[in-house]
Amino acid sequence: MARFRELGIVLFLIAIMLLVTAVQPRFLSLFNIRSILLWMPLLTVVAMGEMMVIITRGIDISIGSILGFAGIAVGMIFRDNPGFNIYLATLLGVLIGMVLGAFNGALIAWVKVPPIIATLGTLSMYRGLTFVLSGGRQIDPNHVPPELIRWSQSGPGGLDLVPWVVIIALVVTLLAYLFLRYTRAGRNVYALGSNPDAADLRGIPVAWTKLLVYTITGAMAGLAGILYASRFGFVNPGQTGVGFELTVIAAVVIGGTNVFGGSGSVLGVLLGCLLLGTINVALAVLGIAATWQLAVYGFVILLAVATDAIIQTQLRRATTGE
Repeated sequence: MARFRELGIVLFLIAIMLLVTAVQPRFLSLFNIRSILLWMPLLTVVAMGEMMVIITRGIDISIGSILGFAGIAVGMIFRDNPGFNIYLATLLGVLIGMVLGAFNGALIAWVKVPPIIATLGTLSMYRGLTFVLSGGRQIDPNHVPPELIRWSQSGPGGLDLVPWVVIIALVVTLLAYLFLRYTRAGRNVYALGSNPDAADLRGIPVAWTKLLVYTITGAMAGLAGILYASRFGFVNPGQTGVGFELTVIAAVVIGGTNVFGGSGSVLGVLLGCLLLGTINVALAVLGIAATWQLAVYGFVILLAVATDAIIQTQLRRATTGE
């Protein structure tokens, strides 16, 4: 079923490309291909963590606020300490995200707050803390190190087509694949989502597994905060990461991750991110207002969920003979 879904995304992606290219031949120019690649890294990095959360039957809608908080915190370090090492700053951003994600996980795993309620609360709390920390002031372009900005401008060997931020996103994707496929903790993620009661009876550490996936998701959102500063050259406490959670969840669901838990693939989520990136650039090339993007994302989410429901129903009928 996973391979069928992934093939469907590929075919849908090809259809969109052909359709848009027929209307606007410049769509497949190197500039637009690079635009799609640059649109994907932030989404892909966080989507890998969100996928794990959804596989466990959870959800994290605080990721945009974590991204904004980490971006502001590290941006303030750059502003107050010119010349600060960008790799150490990136590590700090990841650690900040880990702490905030772990707090989400603790609320859900041990305090037993439902995931949607817990992360809805921290979405507002982390955004408020971002304003408190920054005093409402944004990190301006002159405070972001040029070396960090170059991560979004060039890649290995000085190539412009595949910048370093894309390489970073692909490395995160590979690590997510290896974790889920080859580690016991990764297999526990699927077991927990498939049947939480059975997972508990089998001795799987349910609470720790939940804590782990929310911590990973927070870490990825923290990393995305650094990539945001690299990509856009500024971080604004009231703008950075706002609404980002909808796009991430859209990519994960479109990629075939079951919203009821238990299944999902790294390849599918990567294809979901590519599809949304292609749609985003296609809308711009066709001159369609950006305000339509949320409507398109919502429609595609509903289409993906409806497709999953139909497939699941057909599989049950084929299995039970109904």
